[in-house]
Amino acid sequence: MRTQSYAQQTKLTVVDRLGVWLSARTVRRFVPSFRGKRVGDLGCGFQAAFVRSILHELREAVVVDVALADDLKDHPRIRALEAALPECLDELPDSSLDVVLLLSVLEHLSDPLPVLEQAHRLLVPGGRCLVNVPSWRGKAYLELSAFTLGTSPACEMDDHKMYYDVRDLWPLLVKAGFRPSAIRCFAHKAGLNTFAVCDREPEGP
Repeated sequence: MRTQSYAQQTKLTVVDRLGVWLSARTVRRFVPSFRGKRVGDLGCGFQAAFVRSILHELREAVVVDVALADDLKDHPRIRALEAALPECLDELPDSSLDVVLLLSVLEHLSDPLPVLEQAHRLLVPGGRCLVNVPSWRGKAYLELSAFTLGTSPACEMDDHKMYYDVRDLWPLLVKAGFRPSAIRCFAHKAGLNTFAVCDREPEGP
């Protein structure tokens, strides 16, 4: 089990910053405005950088990781859960979030399905879950960057349990409760990552 969060002890490299920026741009594509929304960033990293960038828009944020910066824990509009996934999510109520983010998280989990099930449970009807994971094509580039060039943290690559193409990720999303008609799953970042947009079905009439 991890004891440190992403970027807790090390600064982001140029390669890491580029990857984070590209993911954030894709998130913004599918959630153009976060104004008044309740957002959960599961596996957010030590600084919860993306939540910080949109915090002025949010009604509330839930950030989750094994370690979090002190100012996140003290912020009045942030609920900080400093614990491992997924057990800590049980304390959050059903249908309590408008958006759930799982950005570069599932690849670090031996069993990602319970986290995806929790994401589905936490979403309000009509809410949206966004998932980013490295693909099998991306594996070679990530390992080159980490193990040969030293431009990414090797400890992060050594913690990877899985890589995901669309055919790997899509079945997990369906098992978690998302309807196939509400899932968009595609390659991005030149095929180095797989991204999914999953909507929880709205309540019936």
